[in-house]
Amino acid sequence: MDAKDRKILALLQENAMYTAAELGDKVGLSTTPCWRRVQRLEQAGYIRQRVALLDQGKMNVGVTVFVTVRTSRHSRDWLEGFRRAISTIPEIVEAHRLSGDVDYLLRAVVPSIDGWDAVYRRLIEAVEFSDVSSSFSMEPLKFTTAIPVDHV
Repeated sequence: MDAKDRKILALLQENAMYTAAELGDKVGLSTTPCWRRVQRLEQAGYIRQRVALLDQGKMNVGVTVFVTVRTSRHSRDWLEGFRRAISTIPEIVEAHRLSGDVDYLLRAVVPSIDGWDAVYRRLIEAVEFSDVSSSFSMEPLKFTTAIPVDHV
């Protein structure tokens, strides 16, 4: 991994639609060597996939909900049931198992508070929790899908 590879990764995080020629121009390589680098980065697993980021508002899911979940059950069976439940709810776009007082943190995107209530009902029908708490984002101060490239 050299500076050109890191620059390619940073550029692709900005716009995965860049052609090899466009990337090459930006990093100082001709098209073919740049294309080979992108292929090598994909094969090595640095690039997992290329996606399009959709506008939440235009997709009518402009409300972001952060959900903290606590459970009194910490078994493998419970966790697998929880994984299955959240995998069937497309509005839940992120889920993390945490250390500390909260067991899980979810991020959901919905059209409205009523939309969240419908998701919440589906969730609690599928899995038993000790506590579920929801917080609605009032304003995103920073949102990015780009990760730092300077640590490799």
